[in-house]
Amino acid sequence: MYTMDELKRFCQRCRKCRLAQTRTNVVFGEGNEQAQLMFVGEGPGYNEDMQGRPFVGKAGQLLDKMIGAINMDRKDVYIANIVKCRPPENRNPTEDESGACIDYLRWQVRLIQPKIIVCLGSVSAKKLIDPELSISRQRGSFVKKGDIYFMPTFHPSYLLRNESAKKEAWEDFKNVAAKLKELNSLDKEANKAW
Repeated sequence: MYTMDELKRFCQRCRKCRLAQTRTNVVFGEGNEQAQLMFVGEGPGYNEDMQGRPFVGKAGQLLDKMIGAINMDRKDVYIANIVKCRPPENRNPTEDESGACIDYLRWQVRLIQPKIIVCLGSVSAKKLIDPELSISRQRGSFVKKGDIYFMPTFHPSYLLRNESAKKEAWEDFKNVAAKLKELNSLDKEANKAW
């Protein structure tokens, strides 16, 4: 089993797809490596590529506010993307690009072992939950895969363009906080039984 640092070094040397040719920085992911809550977007944008950190532009500032609204901080969660390098012109990653990169994310998930993964936007939700998923119809609902609950919701950049969707996203975040509280209560009860 790799450590997170070893995985990051592999990722920084990666040349498995064409995105490596145009990146400034690999945007590996960051946050609490024992986080119960993980957020996954589709890929880095310009600001993220420049800084080598996920969600640092306007969408990232909104995500930070949303995390804060459920009484958590960026340092409490882990934030990553499907692809670790910026697709040119901020386009969605292609299937071969995301396919080349997905194992890095799978390793991150194995190392972190979150209870909940919030898929930010349809690219993330389709890759992690179901290729046929419709974000507008299925956002806000939990899907359990193995030991992890996945929830698709709107990407923060979508919310910046569509203010009216913020209310629905806020409901999703409140449901995530409630589910996390419920899962932690169940863990406490299970531990008491021993």
